[in-house]
Amino acid sequence: MAAIGNRGTVTEASGFSAEKDVEKLRGAMKGTGTDELVIIDILSHRTVAQRQRIKEAYKQAIGKDLADDLSSELSGNFRSVALGLLMLPPVYDAYELRNAMKGAGTEEACLIDILASRSNDEIKAICAVYKKEYGKSLEDAICGDTSGMFQRVLVSLLTAGRDESSAVNEAQAVLDAKEIYEAGEARWGTDEVKFLTVLCVRNRNHLLRVFEEYQKISGRDIEESIKREMSGSLEDIFLAIVKCMKNKPAFFAERLYKSMKGLGTTDSVLVRIMVARAEIDMLDIKAEFLKMYSKTLFSFIKGDTSGDYRKILLELCGGE
Repeated sequence: MAAIGNRGTVTEASGFSAEKDVEKLRGAMKGTGTDELVIIDILSHRTVAQRQRIKEAYKQAIGKDLADDLSSELSGNFRSVALGLLMLPPVYDAYELRNAMKGAGTEEACLIDILASRSNDEIKAICAVYKKEYGKSLEDAICGDTSGMFQRVLVSLLTAGRDESSAVNEAQAVLDAKEIYEAGEARWGTDEVKFLTVLCVRNRNHLLRVFEEYQKISGRDIEESIKREMSGSLEDIFLAIVKCMKNKPAFFAERLYKSMKGLGTTDSVLVRIMVARAEIDMLDIKAEFLKMYSKTLFSFIKGDTSGDYRKILLELCGGE
């Protein structure tokens, strides 16, 4: 069992030397053709911290950005994974959010996946990076790109003000459950603000208690009610919050499954989760995936992807 806080498939490489890795990467990109296997081997078996040291050593030794060199050598989804792995987590999240809102249309799934699953500190870091890198606040970007109640939920999550204690106020939990019930199932139309206030503000233990109580009052799981009462992106974000509170690795397992089942693969989702969770909870995500779908995540990725893209994802997945 890995130490708590590191349930990742990617762990520190022993005998690590940034200089040696730089030599290998340099060799892999010199001349005609690229030795992708060397790049895959290094990037997928170093932690984020080790990759930062490789980036510094690369710049020092060669006077160029490793990301720029990789960007011109690689292409497609494989390039997306490689570049994602070189970024610090809040930088990668900010970059993904930015891409989700660039140009016409918005990839709501990206906004939901990231903002519903990150801690207060993670959200604060993402907001700081976003402002620094893109010259405007993440809140302004989101307000310019979304609307209605969906926007209000995102803005609430962006305040990074969720109670993160583990205290459960029994009387309040009962009241919260009753208020959500009365705001939804028990009336015509839905008062979504009540859902927002409870789901975006309360701590995890408290919410688990609210969900239990809700089941008692309404005879339904909270997820069922959300599906009945809401639609579109608002439904998606409330469900994501509930699922992350209940079991975050299971939430990501389901997102991975849905990105690969059926026709075509939603690569943006697959890449984002594999890169972002490799060092955090990939072991737990794999276990939940197997439990939920009776197939390994490894076999799913293998059957759904190809080439170097498949190779690097399978390394991040860390075997069957």
